[in-house]
Amino acid sequence: MITDARVLQPEFVPNDVVHRDSEINYLSSTLDPLTRGKPADPSFLHGPPGTGKTCIAQYTLEKLCENLINVNTQYVNCWEDYSKFKTLYRILEGIDKTLDIHRQSTPTDELLERLQNYNGPPYVVILDEVDQLEDKNILYDLYRTKSLTMILVANHEEEFFSQLNSRLRSRLQTSARIHFDQYSKQELMCILQNRVRWAVRPDVVTESQLENIADAVAGDARVAIGILRNAAQNAAQTHSDAIDDETIEDAVSEAKVEIRQTNVEKLTDDQKIVYDIITEHGEIAPSELYEAYEQKASNPRSQRMVRNYLTKLCHYNLIEAPGKNRGRIYRSIQN
Repeated sequence: MITDARVLQPEFVPNDVVHRDSEINYLSSTLDPLTRGKPADPSFLHGPPGTGKTCIAQYTLEKLCENLINVNTQYVNCWEDYSKFKTLYRILEGIDKTLDIHRQSTPTDELLERLQNYNGPPYVVILDEVDQLEDKNILYDLYRTKSLTMILVANHEEEFFSQLNSRLRSRLQTSARIHFDQYSKQELMCILQNRVRWAVRPDVVTESQLENIADAVAGDARVAIGILRNAAQNAAQTHSDAIDDETIEDAVSEAKVEIRQTNVEKLTDDQKIVYDIITEHGEIAPSELYEAYEQKASNPRSQRMVRNYLTKLCHYNLIEAPGKNRGRIYRSIQN
């Protein structure tokens, strides 16, 4: 049934991207100085999860590399590589500068010095989930690194810039801001139709079933593709010739649980403590939450940092935050 499983994976970048022409054109124009061997200004891609930000950043860079022989690129997931050391190490990996670096003993300043001494061709780094960086000041160091261009990706523009100090904010204030709206139902249908055409045999899924998937995901293409993947895999395991409605229905629940679990596994230690406290209580007020967090964390972060954690948990539908100001509570979401 499945002819190309890669197409249904979340990290797959298609050769033909639909319904994001204006975003691609804007990002391409921002990166245009690279075609003349010069670094480009930073770009900031923002919008809800599942709107194609990471895909478009990678797709645009791939197209750029097809036309440019002399350019280096690297992708960094700042949710996984959130410390200054991990981020710099990942960036240095992209230009083969990690030789003799030891994770336990090499000072972070040495990594930064190696990067700032880089004198190769233009280097473009995608910093995905950039709001997850523990120390945002690394962005100032990267901004000042010659030949390096940053593509920053996050969910919420205002919240990200509120986390920066005035010096860094002034540097990034002129970055190209590219907003990604949620996909419409028809746009999701088109995305799913393409994945079906590339990934499975003809006639295994109906238009009405794709419509049901699009209805279930509130504009999130990542979840929609996950549902299609799970449905196709489940049908293949039962040796069915086609995907039936019950399989689609089961896949909706499975895909949401799968993505939720992936998001939970990506949480940093402190974020996981906050999430576990909310899950244990069911719902909890902010002041009680922070007190409980201080007791459990070995090196508690500031209240402002914990608020940033809570925002991220809300963005990824792990918790919800009904109410305002003193009336606000945090509540676990159980799918």
